[in-house]
Amino acid sequence: MSWTALTGFLLLTGVAAYAQTLTGFAFGLITMGGVGLTGLLSLPDAAMLVSVLTLVNACQMLLKGWRDVAWRTFGLVTVASLPCLVLGYELLIWLADSRADVLRVALGLTIIVSSLQLARKPQPLQRESGRFSFLFFGGVAGLMGGMFSTSGPPLVYHLYRQPLALATIRETLVTIFALNATVRTGMVAASGQVPSASTLTGLIAVPVVMMATHLARRYPPPLSQRAMRQIVFALLFLSGVALGAPALIHLTAQFGR
Repeated sequence: MSWTALTGFLLLTGVAAYAQTLTGFAFGLITMGGVGLTGLLSLPDAAMLVSVLTLVNACQMLLKGWRDVAWRTFGLVTVASLPCLVLGYELLIWLADSRADVLRVALGLTIIVSSLQLARKPQPLQRESGRFSFLFFGGVAGLMGGMFSTSGPPLVYHLYRQPLALATIRETLVTIFALNATVRTGMVAASGQVPSASTLTGLIAVPVVMMATHLARRYPPPLSQRAMRQIVFALLFLSGVALGAPALIHLTAQFGR
C-alpha cells in the first residue's frame, strides 16, 4: 500500500470509528464505501481489514460492557448469522474474480438501502419479537457481514425496536459484531486469501481506531443524536450512489452491445 493510500485509509477508518462510537453503527459501511469510491484497496482486502478493525473497536467497548449482553438474543442471532456469513464470503470471492461491476453495484445498493433504513428511528415494540425474527435478521446480517464486513444495519434496526435497555442493545450488538469479525477473519486465513504484506500495513489503523473511539466517548461533538444520524445518512447515501451508479451504467452498456 502506498503512503498516499495508507494515509487515506487511516483517515477513513478514524472517521468511521468515531461515527460508530457515537451512533452504534456505520463503521463497515463508511469504510467500505470510502474504499469503493477511492479505489484505495480491493474490496475483498478492505473487508478483511474492516473485520480486524471492527474486532478492535468491539473489544475496546466490551471491556466494561460485557455484563449487559442479552445472551438469549445473542444466541438466536448467531445461529442464523454464522452459516450466512460463510455463504456471503463465498459469494464475495466468486464476484470479485470476474464480476467486479456486479460487486460494486451490490455494495452500492447495500449502502443505499442501509442508509435509508438507518435514517429512520425504529419505533419500539411493546413486546419482544419472536424467535423467527431474530433468526431472519441474523441471517441477513450474516450475509452482509460475509460479503462486506457490514453486518450492522439489519441488526441495529431490529434490536433497537426491542423493549430492552439501551446498554443491553448496544453491548449485545457489539458482541455479535465481535464474533462475526473473528469468524470472518479466521475464514480468510483458512482459505489462504490473506492480503499481501503491503496491504496488511493497513493494520496500522488499529491505534487510530482506538484513539477515535476514545475521543468520541470523551469529547462527543455538540450535536444531537438525530443530527449525527442525519449526517451519517447523507454520507452513506451519497457514497452508495456514487459507487453503484457508474458500475450500473457500465453493466447496462455491456448488456446493450
